Amino acid sequence: MNTPTLSRALILLMATATGLAVASNYYAQPLLHSIAEQFGLSTASAGTIVIAAQLSYGAGLLLLAPLGDLFEQRRLIVTMALIATAGLVISACAPSLPWLILGTALTGLFSVVAQILVPMAATLSAPDQRGRAVGTLMSGLLLGILLARTAAGFMAELGGWRSIYVLAAVLMAVTALALYRSLPQHHSHAGLKYPALIGSVFRLFVEEPVLRLRSLLGLLSFSLFALFWTPLAFLLSNAPYHYSDAAIGLFGLAGAAGALAANWAGRLADRGQGSLGTTVGLVALLLSWLPLGFAQSSLLALLLGVLVLDLAVQLVHVSNQNAVIALRPEARTRLNAGYITCYFIGGALGSLLGTQLFETHGWNGIVVAGLVIGTLALLVWGLAERKRVKGSVMA
Repeated sequence: MNTPTLSRALILLMATATGLAVASNYYAQPLLHSIAEQFGLSTASAGTIVIAAQLSYGAGLLLLAPLGDLFEQRRLIVTMALIATAGLVISACAPSLPWLILGTALTGLFSVVAQILVPMAATLSAPDQRGRAVGTLMSGLLLGILLARTAAGFMAELGGWRSIYVLAAVLMAVTALALYRSLPQHHSHAGLKYPALIGSVFRLFVEEPVLRLRSLLGLLSFSLFALFWTPLAFLLSNAPYHYSDAAIGLFGLAGAAGALAANWAGRLADRGQGSLGTTVGLVALLLSWLPLGFAQSSLLALLLGVLVLDLAVQLVHVSNQNAVIALRPEARTRLNAGYITCYFIGGALGSLLGTQLFETHGWNGIVVAGLVIGTLALLVWGLAERKRVKGSVMA
């Protein structure tokens, strides 16, 4: 049977669905101080909402995303999107922090539908268009993460912090219907039962050094992303800025330019230059913390840092993902699940570190941690590249 080529319209629908699904985990970030005020929470307690989103997403990636290699994918995608919608409804109606965490966790667990859509797009695309298709879906993912903040801040000004969850639930339900009507049926059966399927994800880490390396780089890069974005609402709501929820949310627009890096990284991967994208991304990721060091007093420095940080994270991520997906075509969903699980564990660790450091050491603590982690990521990549080049010369 010939591999079908996805139409541009269907790729854009899948990118939209990817963005909406992942956005569900980020609506709370610019609203943390408003939620904290309503429920009487400390900075660290409010940060547990973001941590719950990241951890549940990581759990979903490990436990649910591999189901893409077991069940018919269109039906699985639509079902998961509808359950994520139910989680958004719970969050919208939450009377207390535990209920909000429950809704957040349920949504996070099933919003991993995004990571079934990505390998599905790779499988259904022509080989010479695969990197571009993955890059388009990853653009949708990053735009979802970043514009979630802008939408949340805007909706909070119109109808309170709960209104974004109502809107998001409606959009997710409509998207689930559109996916049901538009996606082709596709079954990629791994020939394994569920326990063996999950176990095979761990076995891939043992067998594939590229997966181990790229997963570590993903963990470190996304921890930097979360380290910055999680405490940002507290920085901007206090002196000297005193910004509203809507103004804080607008910072997502500055970071949205990072989505432009996704297609570039995808094109580099299609030309066999994914290592270049990784190198440029990691260097830029470290350098972004230099202007961010002045974020407490300079709005221009803050905006410059946001732009460079998000461009860098996206370059590294799309380069990583294309390298991982290319390893074994028959195990793309599981390879992607293993990589993205590490990626969002990094996000959870970055969120936890960010809230704790901001409460104890302020913004300076955030910047020092960013410089240290950025240096570590660059060293890991440099050592791996040196080993690879040395091996190539000896061969």
